[in-house]
Amino acid sequence: MIRGLQVIGVLMLIVTLWLLAPGSGVPILAYHQVGSLPEIYSVDADEFDQQMQYLAEHDYTAISLGELFATKQSGGKLPSRPVIITFDDGYEDNYLTAVPIMEKYGMKGTIFVIAGQVGQPEYMTWEQLQVLQQKGTEIGSHTYSHVALNEISPPEQLAELGRSKQVLETNLGQPVAFLAYPYGQYDSATLAGVQQAGYTGACTGRPGLGTTSGDVYQLNRVNIPRPKYGLWEFRLRLFRAQVYGKLTSLR
Repeated sequence: MIRGLQVIGVLMLIVTLWLLAPGSGVPILAYHQVGSLPEIYSVDADEFDQQMQYLAEHDYTAISLGELFATKQSGGKLPSRPVIITFDDGYEDNYLTAVPIMEKYGMKGTIFVIAGQVGQPEYMTWEQLQVLQQKGTEIGSHTYSHVALNEISPPEQLAELGRSKQVLETNLGQPVAFLAYPYGQYDSATLAGVQQAGYTGACTGRPGLGTTSGDVYQLNRVNIPRPKYGLWEFRLRLFRAQVYGKLTSLR
C-alpha cells in the first residue's frame, strides 16, 4: 500500500514537472482596451501595469510576430522566455496608456487594427499609428470593418482581408503580414482567403501557445480580459496556456 502511494507520488511529481517545463510555443497575449471602462475586454491601467511588471520580473522578453517567423526561417533562437503582446481593434488607449506602460518595462507589442475605424472616435489616428510603428510597435490587420468572416461569402471575406491589408500598407508605408480574426471566427474559406490575400500568419481566439511548427494561420492566443482575481488570474492564464500547449503537442 505504502509503495503504491509512493509510485503515485513520483508519477504526480513527474507530470507536474513536465507541465511546468517550457513548452514548444510562445504565449501570445490578447488584449483589447486598457482603461477604466467596466467591460470584460477593458483592463484597468494599474492592473495592466502589474501584468507587465510581472512579465519583466520573470525575465519574459517581448518579441513581435515578425521576429517569431523570422527566427523560424533563419533557424535562429528565440529568447529563453519570449512573449508576444497583442491588442485587437486599435483603440486610442493603446497609444495613450498601454504602450507607455509597456515601454516602462522594456516591452513592445502588436496591434491588430480595424482599418475602416482608424480616425474614428476612441480609435487611433494614422498619425498615432505611425508614431507607434516608428517606436517598434508591429501593426497587423483586424479586417476592414470587423465583420465575423465565417458569416459572409468567400468573395466578401477576400475583399475584407485584401482591402484592410491594402489600406494599412498604403497609409503606414510598411508591409502588413499578420491578421487576427474578428471574434475569433473563421472557416476553411477564410484560411484560403488569408493566404490568397498575402498574409504570413493569423491569430485565432483558441487557447494555448502560438507556434510556427503547426498551421501558421491558426495561431493560439492567451485571452486576457478584465481580471476578477487580480494578478493571480493573469498567472493562471499563462499557466493554462502552457498546459494546453503541452497537451496539444501529444496529439
